[in-house]
Amino acid sequence: MSTPLGHLSKEHLDTIQAHFDARPATTTPASRSYRKLLAHYYNLLIPPSASVLEVGCGDGELLVQLNAGRKAGIDLSEAQLIRARTRIPQGKFYTQAGELLSLGETFDIIILSETLDLAADVQRLLEQLASVSTSETRLLINFHNNLWRPVFTLGESLNLRTPVPSANWLSSHDVENFLELSEWETIKRQPRLLWPIDTPVLAPLFNRWIAPFFPFACLAVFTVARLRPKAAARPLSVSVVIPARNEAGNIEAAVLRTPQMGTWTELIFVEGHSKDNTWDEIERVRAAYPNHRITTLRQTGKGKGNAVREGYAVAKGDILMILDADLTMPPEELPKFYEAIATGKAEFANGSRLVYPMDKNAMQFLNMIANHFFGVAFSWLLGQRVKDTLCGTKVLQREHYLRVAANRAYFGEFDPFGDFDLLFGADKLNLKIRDIPIRYRERTYGTTNIQRWSHGLLLFRMIAFAARKLKFV
Repeated sequence: MSTPLGHLSKEHLDTIQAHFDARPATTTPASRSYRKLLAHYYNLLIPPSASVLEVGCGDGELLVQLNAGRKAGIDLSEAQLIRARTRIPQGKFYTQAGELLSLGETFDIIILSETLDLAADVQRLLEQLASVSTSETRLLINFHNNLWRPVFTLGESLNLRTPVPSANWLSSHDVENFLELSEWETIKRQPRLLWPIDTPVLAPLFNRWIAPFFPFACLAVFTVARLRPKAAARPLSVSVVIPARNEAGNIEAAVLRTPQMGTWTELIFVEGHSKDNTWDEIERVRAAYPNHRITTLRQTGKGKGNAVREGYAVAKGDILMILDADLTMPPEELPKFYEAIATGKAEFANGSRLVYPMDKNAMQFLNMIANHFFGVAFSWLLGQRVKDTLCGTKVLQREHYLRVAANRAYFGEFDPFGDFDLLFGADKLNLKIRDIPIRYRERTYGTTNIQRWSHGLLLFRMIAFAARKLKFV
């Protein structure tokens, strides 16, 4: 923990307080326009029912525009907070410095909107935020891109912008370093806003369609972070959903090779309109191994995505896993996924086949190229590094899956595979996604259900669809 604020920091706080006390009650149209654009991007990151605390909330101009269930704010300026209370009568507002934060309650979302630019002690401020946070809390930060510093300086010299005393100009590296020092972990970073004034035609053109291709030039850098997990692995139960279509020769091996994890492990086979005797084999194996927790379903819909959702609907475990019935992802590797989720190191564990060498015939060359391409494309879309989006093994906690399912309407029923429904849903909830490298094996029974060209075209369509929801917004 940092040492208490020194004399110089106290002087800094007094200077900033005086600056904001002196701000006029009415803001300029440009300032209101800018805050409106910021609020738009914050609302994409905040669930509507979330409780929100804004540190350095000023007169509540940003906070009042946010879709949130419970709103609170702190600021050094009591004069500003009087106006904030008028704007948001149901909110709670406190005259405090963030570096000395003490509220006695926790929040789902904490916002630092350009607050780090003015902080007397950035590390101390971030450390204090832990007192109002839980493991599920998300810290949302936006700060100015250093590239725009000459523009701000020019605006101040022309009296188009009020000078801010002792402003910090932090780089993205500076912010991530402060987060690391303060026990926070960056989830993703999203530069936004090439045109910071909400004007017709120009703002949508620059901010929605051009900015995603020029992130280095954007004015506002948004960062999402969470507290770094410290706890040891918790004893949790596990449900492994195994979609199976024409996989009769792999069913018994799936039961015998899947390790017992956590407090208990159940296997849920979802048979998907097979042309071989997969269903009969599933029933035979269930009867042959009464000491295993095995549930069997016949899929009512079509596609792997539907099979996974039907399996998850009856799953009873705390952790939900997907295991492809072809067993090219060895079941013996599933404890790695369990460990990542149970320790909190990941909130969404995504298998990656593209790290270790794989069996000679496990993946065809064109498929390999496509997998690398989609990994790069989806990493750009999500703002988090995901090397192998098409690996069938994806793992998350039940409580997070229920939130993904509840927000499914944002993307719609667009994904027949199920992988991207979960990936996009996890990113929309700002979950920490981590790759779990596995050794990919050659199929030993049957043939793949993937149709390279038709499914490849479908994936391109899904990228375009997701880009409109995640990037070009």
